[in-house]
Formats: sequence, C-alpha cells, structure tokens
Amino acid sequence: MPKITVVPHPELAPTGAVLDVPENTSICDALLLHHIDIEHACGQVGACSTCHVVVREGYASLSPFGDYEEDMLDQAWGLQPQSRLSCQARVGGEDLTVEIPKYSINHAKEKS
Repeated sequence: MPKITVVPHPELAPTGAVLDVPENTSICDALLLHHIDIEHACGQVGACSTCHVVVREGYASLSPFGDYEEDMLDQAWGLQPQSRLSCQARVGGEDLTVEIPKYSINHAKEKS
C-alpha cells in the first residue's frame, strides 16, 4: 500500500504526517480521512483550486490530468510544475510526498 508523506503545514498538519493509502484514492480523500482538513470548496469536482497541493515526490505515478484540472490550477496560489488538484490526483503504486501550500484562493469565502 502506498504512503503519502505530508510536509508539515502550520495549521493543517503542524508535525506532518505519514498516511497509508490504497491505490486509486484521491489525495484529497486520503488527507480528509486522516483528519487533515484541506479546503475543497467545490465538493471535489475539480471546479476550484482550494485543494491545490505540490507533489514533491512520486508525481509521475499519479493519475493523468482530467479535462479541466490544468485550467483550474492556473487559479491556484503558489502554482509550481508539480502542482495538482488533490481532488483529481489519484494515488498510483508509488509513495508520495505532498506539500499543502500555505494559502489557497477560495472565491466562495473571499469578500469582493
């Protein structure tokens, strides 16, 4: 069973975490199941960028990009070449190291 190592995040995972995750689980579901409350404003349908993560190791083993994921990623804060929407990226057979960005852009919560 693959493992997801979560880099420490000041609010969501202050000491980091190591999660055992079945293959084909979305990164978002894995985080939520292990009580790491990553934002997911659109209900995990890939229609926002609040669940953006940076995959530091194991990126190539993830499921391919969906139809709109790359477009939504363009709206994410701190976008990097190894960025994915955690609701769309499914775990393959390799271990992952994931960093949750310090900020996310949640248009539903932002005031205009």
